[in-house]
Amino acid sequence: MKRPFFLGLMLLFSAGLFAQQKSYKFDFGNGKLMPGYTQVTTDTKYSEETGFGFDKYSTDLQSGDGKTKNALLTDYISSTKPFYFSVRLPDGNYDVKVILGDPLGTAAATVRAECRRLMINNTVTGKGKFATLNFTVHVKDSLIRNENNEVVSKVRLKEREVGYLHWDNKLTLEFNGGAPKICAVEITPNTTAATVFLAGNSTVVDQDKEPWAAWGQMIPSFFQAKKIAVANYAESGEALNSFRSARRLEKILSLMKKGDYLFIEFGHNDMKQKGEGVGAFTSYKKELLRYIADVKAKGGIPVLVTSMHRRSFDSTGHIINTLGDYPEAVRQAARETNTALIDLNAMSKTLYEAWGPVESIKAFVHYPANTFPGQDKKLEDNTHFNTYGAWQIAKCIVNGIKEAKLGIAKSLRKDLTPFDPAHPDTVEKWNWPMGAYVTGMKPDGN
Repeated sequence: MKRPFFLGLMLLFSAGLFAQQKSYKFDFGNGKLMPGYTQVTTDTKYSEETGFGFDKYSTDLQSGDGKTKNALLTDYISSTKPFYFSVRLPDGNYDVKVILGDPLGTAAATVRAECRRLMINNTVTGKGKFATLNFTVHVKDSLIRNENNEVVSKVRLKEREVGYLHWDNKLTLEFNGGAPKICAVEITPNTTAATVFLAGNSTVVDQDKEPWAAWGQMIPSFFQAKKIAVANYAESGEALNSFRSARRLEKILSLMKKGDYLFIEFGHNDMKQKGEGVGAFTSYKKELLRYIADVKAKGGIPVLVTSMHRRSFDSTGHIINTLGDYPEAVRQAARETNTALIDLNAMSKTLYEAWGPVESIKAFVHYPANTFPGQDKKLEDNTHFNTYGAWQIAKCIVNGIKEAKLGIAKSLRKDLTPFDPAHPDTVEKWNWPMGAYVTGMKPDGN
């Protein structure tokens, strides 16, 4: 008796959200308001009534005003701490434009979306100068709809996901950096961009809290705005079969349009499963083939990604394979079905061995106790990356996109510099201002 009633409520809720799908133009600052824009002041707190405003952890907000004639550019909002601006939106892809600058000074900002998804990294403006930052972001909810936008099911979320910023029917933008002086934000639905869906585990997911990170939350910043939207549906602790049973794949397929992609990277958790018929070349490969068939049936393009190695060195400084036959099963499935392959397993071996046993520690979550607020024990994780490590793995994925000659390669940013896993970037070149969401708790999976 309760289930039809529950689905009915979800249907009404869903219909309401879709009715709200529209463009937004926000003028940030306490000064003059630009006609045609909605003003956002330092006192604009998010509420369900207005559907927009500054969200939790947004403190010490300040408004600057250059007293110029341009109402949009004369004033801005900034803070010495990361601050978060949310807008209630139905799931889908959106183009976002952020205007950064100060008519009387300089500005510097890193912009992230949802759960620390990197969109714009460290843009700096000169005195009296402005920068227009453009990116395309995917917003999601947990409801699964049919072709008539009727709610038919729901993704089975884990308890830890309830607090994630990417299941909450809002787009949340994080403004961070040395001087994030935000003059304006514009949000427009994008129905033409190709969507790159990601299915995977904790090495792919948008990790919600510092210091953890994964390549899936770094990869959006490598693509041109308006052409590609990265939709990360990965979750910590998932295997191929559990990802399907939780209806995560069903949610992806319900949104997929012809020409969209699904990157599939599992293995770390699958290899720990036991039972009759369970194995790399049996149950795992069989499920990979099902994923490939499901995506192709929707007109999508599947891309198989072999799992990166764990940080495990032998006495000679070479990586020990802890993943058994699972990467090879992925390679076999790709060959047998003529499916694109990104061999991240091979690239990560080259990358880790280039770092070596000592330098590689800087790419993983290895920190002494009390490095972060509330972290009273040291962190030693040889599977999960910090932001620097995730950034380097994302560069490997970009290499794989190019080598596989995927259609989306032409939509990569034109200013990207070549990357060789045998010669990784030094950690000193990496800039990541820490966000307000921090934890010492290890993600699910290993």
